[in-house]
Amino acid sequence: MNSEISPKGVLHLIPTPLGESAPLEVLPLSIKKVVEDLTHFIVENEKMARRFIKKISPNKNQDELVLFPLNKFTSQEEINSYLDPCLEGTSMGLLSDAGCPGIADPGAVIVSMAHRNDILVKPQIGPSSIVLAMMSSGMNGQNFAFNGYLPIDKKQRSQSLLKYQRIAVKENQAQIFIETPYRSDALFAELLKVLDPNTKLCIACDLSLDSQYIKTYSVLKWKKNKPQLQKCPCIFIFEGSF
Repeated sequence: MNSEISPKGVLHLIPTPLGESAPLEVLPLSIKKVVEDLTHFIVENEKMARRFIKKISPNKNQDELVLFPLNKFTSQEEINSYLDPCLEGTSMGLLSDAGCPGIADPGAVIVSMAHRNDILVKPQIGPSSIVLAMMSSGMNGQNFAFNGYLPIDKKQRSQSLLKYQRIAVKENQAQIFIETPYRSDALFAELLKVLDPNTKLCIACDLSLDSQYIKTYSVLKWKKNKPQLQKCPCIFIFEGSF
């Protein structure tokens, strides 16, 4: 721990709600203070970021905001300059579209760059769908792995699921996945088709929202109680048998 005060700005990692919840119903008041103190933000989507900032700080002057878009269209040259304000002493905020920056989120590249430049990184408290799902699954919270997205190709996806099922059984390790909402039903069907009938499977959808749905059953029981996920954002977790 270095007790010296750095002249550089701080990079605040600012979580956002996972859906249409009022921000201060799922975020601590401390985030409101952070947002009110900042004018510079690195964001996935400018429109969504402005909407969030307006909700959490209605009196903040939107014309004073300086927003840096971070998405698949952002060039590496642009990214390389995004932390210049921090290097010059201005603190910045990093916003995800939903949930925590840097977790299944492009913001990780900014956080890595901050560490390389000795910029203080300060994570703020907020919801992560991955953590909420794991908490709610009843599975092994001592040993779990987040694997992101499975391959789109059906053959490769089936092979990957069989590989992760072997790991889950051998290592007693819960396996966590996400999927684009419009593919949720397809992935659910594939899980039921490929996994052993006794495998524990958790489906966690719309976390932190009024429409939240979280259930853990065996694959066999899921086959008898198939929900329609209907393009809901979902987390899928499985481990060994019941």
